[in-house]
Amino acid sequence: MSTQGTVDRDALVAHLDEWLNAPAFKDYGPNGLQVQGRAQVARLVSGVTASRALIEAAIAAKADAVFVHHGLFWRGQDGRLTGWLGERVRLLMVHGINLIAYHLPLDAHPTHGNNAQLGQRLGFQADSRFGEQQLGFIGDAGDLALDALSLRLSQSLARAPVVVPGDGRPLRRVAWCTGGAQGYFEAAVAAGADAFITGEISEPQAHLARETGVAFLACGHHATERYGAPAVAQAVADRFGLHHEFIEVDNPA
Repeated sequence: MSTQGTVDRDALVAHLDEWLNAPAFKDYGPNGLQVQGRAQVARLVSGVTASRALIEAAIAAKADAVFVHHGLFWRGQDGRLTGWLGERVRLLMVHGINLIAYHLPLDAHPTHGNNAQLGQRLGFQADSRFGEQQLGFIGDAGDLALDALSLRLSQSLARAPVVVPGDGRPLRRVAWCTGGAQGYFEAAVAAGADAFITGEISEPQAHLARETGVAFLACGHHATERYGAPAVAQAVADRFGLHHEFIEVDNPA
């Protein structure tokens, strides 16, 4: 990777806004630049969540910008910069590091987003979308058995999924939506899925799986959303000649 290039921070964010179609999404927090640092970016770090551990690792890596899926500011949050939130912002500002975050736009991007990247790793190609803001992906899976799908998930994500079996049908159509998308399960069923893959499970989904016959597989919020941020960050690093490093901060959730 080249370390010679630099890009103006605002030009980088403008490119990301356009490429990820950020203005089109109704989201839970602000997309784009969340904390302003130095004006020029040469070294870019990506990660899943703007945790203190990631920020400290980015400081050690001499990053000019951090690109994440889960930023610092969310709808309904107490906006005071105290406690853990104040410390994260302080570290970014003291070291002049820009924080750039995209939530739903990063889930939805058709090639580099979380859902597209997860599908690639599982060997699924989406042929249509479903759910609110068309965030869910669905595609053909042949006649895959549930045990085979569970094994594929375990091997790809390095953790065993929580599986609520359906009625034992062959899995001809598989739907997926990364992260905390358990609320998309009914939409996946309506879209014709035989199995639904996401990050989390809540109490109602087990009953719905048993009653609809559609299998539900919860694979971990973090585990399903590890791939979009580095894919996008590497693409913009290649475009502008930046140094890029993905830093993994594991999370059991």
